[in-house]
Amino acid sequence: MSKLVAFAAIQGGYKVVSTAEGRYKKALDTYNADTKIGFPNTAYYLPVIYSLTGMKVETLEDLKKPLEFARGLLPPHVKGKNHLPYLGPLLDAGMAAIFSYEIIEALRILDQPDFYQPEAEDPDIDNGKIWLGPADDAILRKRGVEFVDGSAPGFAAVVGAAPTPEIAKDIIEDYQRRSLYMFCAANHNGTSVIEQLLELGVQVGWNTRIVPFGPDISSAVFALGFANRAAMSFGGVKPGDHKKILLYNKDRIFAFVNALGDIGTEWGVAAAGCVNWGFPTLADTDIPEILPTGICTYEHVVANVPHDEICQKSVEVRGLKTIVSDIEIPCAFGPAYEGERVRGADLYVQCGGGKTQCTELVKMAEMNEIEDGKVIVDGPDVGDLKKGDTFPMGIFIQVAGREMQPDFEPILERQCHHLINYIQGIMHIGQRDISWVRISDSAIEKGFTLKDIGVVLHAKFHQDFGKILDKVQVTLMTKKEDVDKLTTRARAEYKMRDERVEKMTDEDVEIFYSCTLCQSFAPNHVCSVSPERTGLCGAYNWMDCKASYEINPTGPNQPIEKGECIDPVLGQWKGVNDFVYKASRGAVTHYNFYSMVHDPMTTCGCCECIAAMLPSCNGVMTVNRDYSGETPCGMKFTTLAGVMGGGASSPGFVGHSKFNITQKKFIKGDGGLHRMVWMPKILKEEIKERIERYGKENGIDNFYDMIADETVGTTEEEILPYLQEKGHPALSMDPIIG
Repeated sequence: MSKLVAFAAIQGGYKVVSTAEGRYKKALDTYNADTKIGFPNTAYYLPVIYSLTGMKVETLEDLKKPLEFARGLLPPHVKGKNHLPYLGPLLDAGMAAIFSYEIIEALRILDQPDFYQPEAEDPDIDNGKIWLGPADDAILRKRGVEFVDGSAPGFAAVVGAAPTPEIAKDIIEDYQRRSLYMFCAANHNGTSVIEQLLELGVQVGWNTRIVPFGPDISSAVFALGFANRAAMSFGGVKPGDHKKILLYNKDRIFAFVNALGDIGTEWGVAAAGCVNWGFPTLADTDIPEILPTGICTYEHVVANVPHDEICQKSVEVRGLKTIVSDIEIPCAFGPAYEGERVRGADLYVQCGGGKTQCTELVKMAEMNEIEDGKVIVDGPDVGDLKKGDTFPMGIFIQVAGREMQPDFEPILERQCHHLINYIQGIMHIGQRDISWVRISDSAIEKGFTLKDIGVVLHAKFHQDFGKILDKVQVTLMTKKEDVDKLTTRARAEYKMRDERVEKMTDEDVEIFYSCTLCQSFAPNHVCSVSPERTGLCGAYNWMDCKASYEINPTGPNQPIEKGECIDPVLGQWKGVNDFVYKASRGAVTHYNFYSMVHDPMTTCGCCECIAAMLPSCNGVMTVNRDYSGETPCGMKFTTLAGVMGGGASSPGFVGHSKFNITQKKFIKGDGGLHRMVWMPKILKEEIKERIERYGKENGIDNFYDMIADETVGTTEEEILPYLQEKGHPALSMDPIIG
């Protein structure tokens, strides 16, 4: 490693730490020492500092300790003679700078509370607010799951600006095709990649995976904070365990830095800081390189990378494997376009969404009934319409294969939402008979037709489900009478499917299924899915897991023979215990399906909801991830997930899906849904019909109204009088803690 690299990085470290100290002194002169400070709507304080040191920064006074820590990390300046070419001093200088950058950003938020929009997924461009800043915990939960299930293989931290907006767009679209996130910060020559993209009309925000963190190099610290929060939230790594945090990121979060533009000392020390995480830097300028393998998987710093090669070179240096879908349609295609919005000004035509009927149905066919790859557009195509028109559409997909079964139909049908959304310039919302498709001007300009939807569905069905499918034929109907006929048929199919799953019980089957998708983040977590205990993420029910296993026998959904029933009330079986012990590598010996009080199932950070005991109310509460407020158990969702979301079995708490709340076995061992005394209003409204049905079936009048929400109170003391007034059944049950 050259003396020049060491000199520049260490000089940068001293400069950044001094800047942070100066701003801290100015803040103390302006505000009281007990002034609250931190990133909005997060339980992780200043997440880099908290995760690596365990220091909780809540006030200005609290900043003193991490600042002193950062100053103490700074190594001696590089000597003119006898320079030691070791990486260690650079790593220390880099970490000192990262801590200081996080402090600088916290002080910016104190001084300018409206500078960022941390709770927003898209920037408010119309009002000139393009920077989102540090993601709040609701966004972390939603987006972090994608790093668990593999739909987001990693992220590129892009700092600076490309020589032209067109080059910036080409680089970003190359990453989008590989499904990566792009965390963008800093500027070069008075502009940034984000501003270059906006100039060309590219949508930016969490929904398109192009995240505008901030205008300065200090804003890049938000990317590291996101990675560390993912390790704590999904991986169960404890704050202060710096070694595990950094190794976790190196091994599980596939990230790297692209430096576009001249790299000064402040950018250089930021790059050195990222090496601590195992994140290499690739630059488009001529800077000294650090090539030997050491902290990073391969090279640490690579220079002079051509713009048309920087994407491929980056994933290669990081050791990341990505797949680029090559489908012959005129628009770009990939998961990164799934969140793209087609707004009114950009809309060419649309179908569904309450304006017309839009229905999707997948049905199994005989091999000789359909022709593989055939796409039929029966009725007017988009080229026959004018801007602003609406039209009805029915998407009828017929599939055939020697391994195909009717049980797989809803699995395949559910893919329509994602796959149609993967087309750049097309937005798909909903499913079944309430779908809504919006087609943009830009897609039409590129030559998009309805046939392209069929081409995508055919190609991806074969790519993702080739084991069970031999033929896929797609018919797109746009005549009202044909769409109405398909809708009538589809609704009968949906009803039959729903009734089949609803009527199944755990006693009906001898096989449950595992789901280990989340073990990449929560190594000890083993989710067991039964007919009456859906997956806690809400994405998998028993039928889904059964179909998934038959489609992919070596995948994450494996059969579990229940074996001897140890406890029918709590829901424990010997075969499940044996499987869980093995799958958790001995970390978990047993758990119960139907209890949150006695040895509950393990929980990972992907759960839709977390239930907790409320002893004073003799009941339980649950909170969904979309709710960011306080709860009667004294912890927000984010705190609950941090405490028990890393694969732990935590008596008194349990993760579960929204649907599971009204399944008959939900915490049956603790008294069932009769115990539910509080949940957020947004969740209560979402499952209102099922709550009311449960009340009627169990002879509880107005059960929906008996359940308190945040409008009643957010402490046990506040909600207890309400429960007493309503005569909630939990109050007359046996004590929940026996």
